[in-house]
Order: sequence, then structure tokens, then C-alpha cells
Amino acid sequence: MQTLLPNLRVLDLSRVLAGPYCTMLLGDYGADVIKVEAPGRGDDTRQWGPPFAGGESAYYLSVNRNKRSITVNLKSPEGQDIIKRLASRADVLVENFEVGALARFGLDFERIQAINPRLVYCSITGYGQDGPYADRPGYDFIIQAEGGLMSITGEPDGQPMKVGVAIADIMTGMFACNAILAALHSREQTGLGQHIDISLFDSQLAWLANVGQNVLVSGKDAKRYGNAHANIVPYQTFAASDGWVALAVGNDSQFKKFCEAANCLELAADERFATNPARVENRVALTEKLSAIFAQRTRDEWLGLLEQAKIPHGAINSVAGALSHPQAVARGMVQAVPHPSAGEIKLVAPPVKFSSTPAQIRRHPPLLGEHTDQVLRELGLGEGDVARLREMRVV
Repeated sequence: MQTLLPNLRVLDLSRVLAGPYCTMLLGDYGADVIKVEAPGRGDDTRQWGPPFAGGESAYYLSVNRNKRSITVNLKSPEGQDIIKRLASRADVLVENFEVGALARFGLDFERIQAINPRLVYCSITGYGQDGPYADRPGYDFIIQAEGGLMSITGEPDGQPMKVGVAIADIMTGMFACNAILAALHSREQTGLGQHIDISLFDSQLAWLANVGQNVLVSGKDAKRYGNAHANIVPYQTFAASDGWVALAVGNDSQFKKFCEAANCLELAADERFATNPARVENRVALTEKLSAIFAQRTRDEWLGLLEQAKIPHGAINSVAGALSHPQAVARGMVQAVPHPSAGEIKLVAPPVKFSSTPAQIRRHPPLLGEHTDQVLRELGLGEGDVARLREMRVV
């Protein structure tokens, strides 16, 4: 089947989450991704469990499909030579070493660019290649703290709270994939690759989006609203008599429709609540009234009533419930994939649907070094050469 990125080769020197997420996306779109790992140890996340499937952690399995794994000791001259040879044939190199680390191995952008001027070289770090924090390692939790996200997440009177997934890593991986595709497009015009410097911290600031802009415009710092919205009311969770409902009223006409459905039209007529700016100004008074109204019906009664009135709403599902949701099933968002040690594993599928060149799971997340011999043979090494490198613990 035709893919979006045929004949594109990605050399993946990253590990853990942001880099592997980026390269997984490129693999989903058809790129040949060669994942380089340390011999005997591999990506740190291989051991980040339980749970495990076939000896591999669920964490590792989540972001490493559509890749081939080779093991290379980057500290050895022979290992460095292998990376240079692979880079000479690659279109993209992705790495997330600490700033300056690859330069000690002769694998920094300048020296690799001299070998392959067309290469797009993407460096993912915690804080970027320069600035007073450049030498600090990047951990998603710390970036969520320092990048402002935790200050706006959690209940207003509770402690600052991180997001339930490593979202700074994930978003940085998405930004990196986007930037790589843009750089490849530029290469079509210039014939040259370039260095992409992307950090978790910069990415975190970028996707503060409207909350960050609110601060820049108003000069006032952002607050925590729990499940409520800073600029739209009512846009939050409410407790029914036996469970929770998420309600998203995006405009004044929707608010009036909600009031009709909930038999509280007096609220729509109240000048304190008639417009969204007024509702934001009087959110406490309105929330108290709506909380009392929601407590009068069960969760399922509210879901049925809101569905009939076409008011944006949702049940609050568990992760298991979300993965087995009828819409997730209809969209094929969980796929079973053959695996050499687990027999079969289920993976969350690529989320983007293309009409002609679908993103697809073509390869299981590889075992450590599963493709070392294959990739080295593609470089022209014979069985004896590979055996010698293995004996020297280069691979």
C-alpha cells in the first residue's frame, strides 16, 4: 500500500518519550525508522513497568511501533563510524542527548552535515541549545512545573497538579514531527537540510495558547479553575445525583437551549447570565444554581436530555471505557498487532485518517537489536564483519 513518506529514512538516536513519539509519527506515515539503542540495555523505557507484554513494557510499546531496532555503542570509534554511515544515507536524524553530548562522539550537526548536507537534524532537549538552563536535563514533570502548566491545573483551592500523561513530552514530539516535515519541504526548494532546535520548555510555553495570551493581554496572572474554563461559562463538570457530567456551553444561544432543556429559563433571562461575559463575571453564582439543578437528576437522565437538546456534553469515561467506546471501535482506534515474544499486542492506532495514503501500523515495536544484522548488511557489511563487531561489543 502506498504511504505518505516512501523512501524516507529516519535515524532515531532518541529514547524515552518526546523523540520516540516524533519518530513513531514519521513511521506511521511510511518512513523507514532505524532506532539506535545501547547494546544490552536499550531504551530506558523497556524496563518502565509493570505492565509488560512479552518482556516489553507497555510504556515502550506505546511509542515505538513502525521502527527497526539496532544496537550500537556510540562510545566506540567503530560505533561512531556506523552512525556516520547510516547518517550519510538518511534524510532525518532525531536525537535527544544532553547539549554537547553527541559532539564528544563526533556526531554533532556540523560534522554530520559535512557528510550529508541534505540531512534534517533534529535535536530535542529540555531547555534548548542555548540560554542559562541549556545544560539542565529535561523531565516532563519539571517542565510542566516550570512552564506554567501545573499552576493552571487542579482545583482552585488545591495544590498545583500535573496532567495525567507526560503531555510536555508528547507535544514536543508533535512539534518536532511538524518541524521536520516543514524542513523536508524546504529541502525540496534549497537542496539542503538544516538543524532543528526544539525544547520541552519552549513547546510548553507555546501551547499555553489562549491562557498565555490572556496573561499577556491582561497583565494578570492565570488562575486555576479546576474543570472550569477561564473564558467560557458554563464549561465544566457537574455532579448529577449518581455521577458526573461534562457540560460545554460555548455561546449564548446554546446557554438558552440548555436552560430550556433543563427547565430553568429564568437563568437565561437573568441579566447576570444572559451573555458569556456576564456569566464569566458571575460564574460563582451561576455555578451554584446549576449545581443544585444537576443534583436533581441521574447522570444518564442528564446525558439523554443533553443529547436530545444537542447541547455539547459527555460522560466522564475511564481510560478503559474510552478505549472501548463505540466511537473508538468504529474508528479502529485500537488495533491488534502480531508480536514475536508476546504473540499479539493491542496498540492505540494512528489518529489521522488519509483518503489515499493511510497511516498504518506496519511493524510491531521491535525487540532490542532485532534488526541489527539486517541494517548492517544494508550498509554492505558481511557476516564476518558483523560477528567481529559483536565480539568487540560495538553492536
